[in-house]
Amino acid sequence: MRLSAADKARLPLAIRFDHPMGTAHGAFTYNAQPFRISRHLGDDLNGIGGGNSDLGDPVFAAGMGQVVYAGVPGPGWGNMVILAHRVTDLEDASQERVYQTVYAHLDKILIALGQVVNRGEKIGTVGTADGQYLAHLHFEVREGPYVNPGQGYADAPLNRVSPEAFIAQRRGAPEEQMNAAPKLNP
Repeated sequence: MRLSAADKARLPLAIRFDHPMGTAHGAFTYNAQPFRISRHLGDDLNGIGGGNSDLGDPVFAAGMGQVVYAGVPGPGWGNMVILAHRVTDLEDASQERVYQTVYAHLDKILIALGQVVNRGEKIGTVGTADGQYLAHLHFEVREGPYVNPGQGYADAPLNRVSPEAFIAQRRGAPEEQMNAAPKLNP
């Protein structure tokens, strides 16, 4: 599926991104398999206890966005949520880009297709992809309007960008600031 120009225009503008597990800074988590190590297209985030100690822990929206996918795309993924975000271009503030954040291997999905969610809103819980892995969150950042669960490994990065670098560049706040996300207007 491709987001239309109208779909893109209706996406909420995400002005800040935080880590999807632990604290806004990613405390109490570690990256067990980083982006592009062994052809991996995302980051595998775990609670600091390792094993299945983080099973059922909350997963938060990294930025304000709209749910463009919520379901089970196929074997090995478990439950997956994809949020689409309209983001100001870092090099030209008059331009905007579409990015998607992907949250996979979830135990539970707590939001619905089409819903607008706020940065820091609980969207699911850490899972095991129906027992295929130890509990962790597979987290990806993709650039562009094409919504496709796709694969988690490839020889080239495809449209994926480093989640860690993406969040670091778009924190939108001093590193020590940990204020709560603003509330959505009804």
